[in-house]
Amino acid sequence: MKIEGFDYHRIAVADGVRLNTAVAGTGTPIVLLHGFPQTHLMWRHVAADLAADHTVIIPDLRGYGDSDKPEETSPDTYSKRTMAADTVAVARALGHDRFALAGHDRGALVAFRAGLDHPGTVTNLAILDVLPTLDMWEALHGVSAAVGFHLYLMAQPPGLPEQLIAGAPDAFFGRFLDMWAGSPDAIPADVRAAYLAACRAAIPSIVADYRASANIDIAHDQADRDAGNRLAMPVTVLQQDWGAALGYDAEGIWRPWASDLVHATVPWGHFMAEEAPTEVAGTLRDLLAR
Repeated sequence: MKIEGFDYHRIAVADGVRLNTAVAGTGTPIVLLHGFPQTHLMWRHVAADLAADHTVIIPDLRGYGDSDKPEETSPDTYSKRTMAADTVAVARALGHDRFALAGHDRGALVAFRAGLDHPGTVTNLAILDVLPTLDMWEALHGVSAAVGFHLYLMAQPPGLPEQLIAGAPDAFFGRFLDMWAGSPDAIPADVRAAYLAACRAAIPSIVADYRASANIDIAHDQADRDAGNRLAMPVTVLQQDWGAALGYDAEGIWRPWASDLVHATVPWGHFMAEEAPTEVAGTLRDLLAR
């Protein structure tokens, strides 16, 4: 599936990897990064809104959707540092040395890393419904951590998680599409089918992405925390009230990372760009005006 009104490109990034990328609009650029278990299609409504007065760039992350899925040859193949560099490379290939960046879920972790690694490139940063990787692992504890069982499964060494998920991929990926949605009609049937088909074709790379977040991504976050590095650009974070359920202060976790932070707890489900696109687009416009 494609987003109506957008042009599609296959853009080379590092090591010959090419990312499927949708582009439309004119004006100041904003890059939108999708989450799990989705593709760039999750931004379809928000992107159409923003393209009225911005250049909107929406790649499938490496390993997802119609982007290339390189073999996991090292811990860095699917590190958020590598995927952040992919994002910068895509924007530059389209003629943009500086751009705003919004990410949801996995894409938000990539966006967070891009903001830390490329502070002169990312002008404004929006994070939808995650904590930084290091803080996420620290926040999970006891039986409440069962909500993130997939994090622990896909953190295992190569072989077992891929085999288990391949045994029932639609049941596995579909569980998250159903469990995390704020309403049963949040994701239309044809889009849901497209997500499931994309996930079936990407099991090893999706697992590798999650495996990186239990290893190398933690090391990168820890190094920045130890160095006192912070996000220098205006940052907006939208989150469900996960903190109340898991016993942490989400805004308190984000505050040390961002000098200029707007944090909001929202009533929507996890797939907020699809459930509340008008509100999300409005929030992004507010961020771009800061």
